[in-house]
Amino acid sequence: MKTKTILTVSLIGALAMSGLATQRTLAQETHFDQLAERALNRRAIESVIWGMPAVNSQLMFDAAKKCGGDFNQIVYWSRPLTWKNQTLTPNPNTIYVFPIYNTKDVGPMVLEIPPADAEDSITGSVDDGWQTALEDVGPAGVDKGKGGKYLILPPGYKEKAPDGYIPLPSSTFSGFALLRSNLKSSSEADVAKADAYGKRVKFYPLSQASNPPETKFIDAIDVLFDSTIPYDERFYEALDRFVQREPWIARDRVMIDQLNTIGIEKGKPFKPDEKTKQTLNDAVREAHAWLDHHYELLLATPYNEGTRWALPASPVVLEGMMTDFADPNAYPLTAAASPIPTPFSAPSTWARGSFT
Repeated sequence: MKTKTILTVSLIGALAMSGLATQRTLAQETHFDQLAERALNRRAIESVIWGMPAVNSQLMFDAAKKCGGDFNQIVYWSRPLTWKNQTLTPNPNTIYVFPIYNTKDVGPMVLEIPPADAEDSITGSVDDGWQTALEDVGPAGVDKGKGGKYLILPPGYKEKAPDGYIPLPSSTFSGFALLRSNLKSSSEADVAKADAYGKRVKFYPLSQASNPPETKFIDAIDVLFDSTIPYDERFYEALDRFVQREPWIARDRVMIDQLNTIGIEKGKPFKPDEKTKQTLNDAVREAHAWLDHHYELLLATPYNEGTRWALPASPVVLEGMMTDFADPNAYPLTAAASPIPTPFSAPSTWARGSFT
């Protein structure tokens, strides 16, 4: 009898221990699932902050293609902009000329800026895919209004630029030049004159410089050109398109693993499941709220003491945008991302050309 009792107690004890072990295992699995979900959320938020400039560029490339343009062509607006231009920094009092480049297959691209005169001039900058200004052009740029041949070089390009060209090494294969053909007035005659002057810009591969092909201009004035930031899973889809095309910059290699966590990996399709999509949608909305909050904080510091005027970027961001973040001890991701969804861009040289 005692033996049976002992066996019964032992069995009950074993079952209880087994149950506790199972509960602990389930608790650990649930705990790890929660950790993984939180890690996915955090990394998705950081990916938005880091990738904001690249996504903005990618969406402009996408919009250019939707209106009939392509890389290594020029999209332009033959009249001052209307509501159909849904970009982040439009001004309604200029003629926009927007060359978009991709040197991956064609090699260096030549951007010819015409000489300025008393009434006609180009203001603007050439940017890489991260919206870092490579150089300013026109009277406020290297050519000082005399016109010039700017040579956009692919990442890692080692050959010496031919004489007569202004070399612009780019950290990305793709990028753009945001140019304004300045208006004397809003009269039809002056608009037509600025339009004609803007179309004197030339854009072609260096490999065809001996006999340049005619530059292709696509007039987007009457079509919807929408590059506004989508704060949902489409943000990550655009980021994936950029990552698939562009090389990693040494400073950004830490993001490789971060992006892999959310499903963005070079050479692999981006196909998040429904649960991951929900996490990504939540994360991009959180990032949006955080960047909006940070933007307001930037505006709290006046440009001049005692005034209410402010710039939507800190001095360290301005310096970084003009030097490709050359300071090895500063890489202000949040502060750099905050101005992107707002009417703000920076030239290559402070206070010399266009700024907002």
